[in-house]
Amino acid sequence: MTGSLTLAQRRAKVRHMAQDGASNRAIAAELDISKDTVARDLAAPVETPAQLMAQRATRTETAMSQLSAAAQAAVAANPAHTITDDETARRWWTELRATAAQLLAHADEFATYYPGASESGGAP
Repeated sequence: MTGSLTLAQRRAKVRHMAQDGASNRAIAAELDISKDTVARDLAAPVETPAQLMAQRATRTETAMSQLSAAAQAAVAANPAHTITDDETARRWWTELRATAAQLLAHADEFATYYPGASESGGAP
């Protein structure tokens, strides 16, 4: 059951079950984790919404930097002018188109939530 839970989700579930009166042993059995993990989760500090938002902003900043670096590397590789077989060329084309579509969808969503930020640097 815990394989699909993030650390924060698991800790919240552990705290909720403990508040409902479940023992550490029962929580461990229900979530398929050790009693020691339950104890650590209960002892861990509760993160505030502001802390969680700051962590997400940091992860997003890192992802955006990695995205920019990957895009620059792809441009530098110049795949359209790289001699390759037809199967590889089709795969590259498909991946480029799919990735571009995903990024455009995110850019459009970003513009919906932050119209002031996207007006000056909008699409051509």
